[in-house]
Amino acid sequence: MSEMVRQVLEAVAADDEVVERVVGAARGHSPEVARLPAEENRRHIAFLLAEGIAHLERGGTPDDGDFSAALALGADRAAQGVSMAGLLRGVHAGRTELIRAAVELARSLGVDDGTILNFMIDLDQYVGAVERHVVSGYHTAELQLSRTARDLNAQVLRRLLVSGELPDASELARAGLRPDGRYHCVVSGVTDPSHARALEQRLHASGGVYGLVEGRLVGLAPVPPTWSDDLLVVSPATALKSLRGMYSMCAQALVAAGASLGVRRLVDLAAETALAAFPALAETLADSVLGRLDPKSTFHHEIVATALCYLDNGSRLSATAAALHIHANTVRYRLDRLVELTDADLGENPDAGRSHVLTTLHTWWALRSWIDRSAR
Repeated sequence: MSEMVRQVLEAVAADDEVVERVVGAARGHSPEVARLPAEENRRHIAFLLAEGIAHLERGGTPDDGDFSAALALGADRAAQGVSMAGLLRGVHAGRTELIRAAVELARSLGVDDGTILNFMIDLDQYVGAVERHVVSGYHTAELQLSRTARDLNAQVLRRLLVSGELPDASELARAGLRPDGRYHCVVSGVTDPSHARALEQRLHASGGVYGLVEGRLVGLAPVPPTWSDDLLVVSPATALKSLRGMYSMCAQALVAAGASLGVRRLVDLAAETALAAFPALAETLADSVLGRLDPKSTFHHEIVATALCYLDNGSRLSATAAALHIHANTVRYRLDRLVELTDADLGENPDAGRSHVLTTLHTWWALRSWIDRSAR
């Protein structure tokens, strides 16, 4: 029977749709887990499935073997500030969805109900062992964290940035913060706790307080960092009472920054962040302006990408041609064809009754949205 469990786990691990179902169940039933980046949930589920497959290949009882991924999941959730209740809600929901998906896969393979019942018992025993090790990892990490200054700092950060509470002067002093101080909110895209610790050590060279907040390494720094291998969004210096709103904007800007790396100022990402907050409006605008284009047409992709590059390069033909490594005449031809095929306004013949800046922004947003939707 363990061989069948192994085969089904392998099928689950290879099926992105099923993995997303398990992730969605965990996030849907635990608001605390849902505040973590979805990629963090996928990472742990992938590790757990890989560990389970390896465990079943070695043989032995459900409690035998290496459960390091389960222990690490519990430890990471403790370090990320997820409560035990929130953790268990997510784990139980994921467990239920995993078993449901596994039964569906077994039936699709033509397995009879009697065998499926035995299979469910075997799978449930293994998943139960995983859950026990998750809880064990959480408790162990919780005890260790309660003895460290890092956890105290993280708690202060979570109260300031998530709950909006202002800790008393003694708590702030222990974290190295002044009640009347002004600090830059630093939000990173780093979610792996071990990676976060390494980044934290590098950032401490410039001072500040750092910790895991909602699954990401976040900090408050009197002097903003100027360089990083990882993506960092940095706000202007602000008072402690205003940091909750600043943190929320930085978190949104982090998503808008996409795959870029390095230190990015919040104010430099203002437009992208504001636009990203209204995806339905972006879709509507793209349909209105570029609705006659075919997402499957290579040429249509070329003219949209060229127009977007043209606007990004200050509407200069030579700069656009250099960026795309094509001739300026080719750029001109593609822009003309886009105008002929769509309602796109590249601002080359501004209407006195409309703002040239807003017209360009609308066109840029429509082009960007069309490309992003096609990629999805």
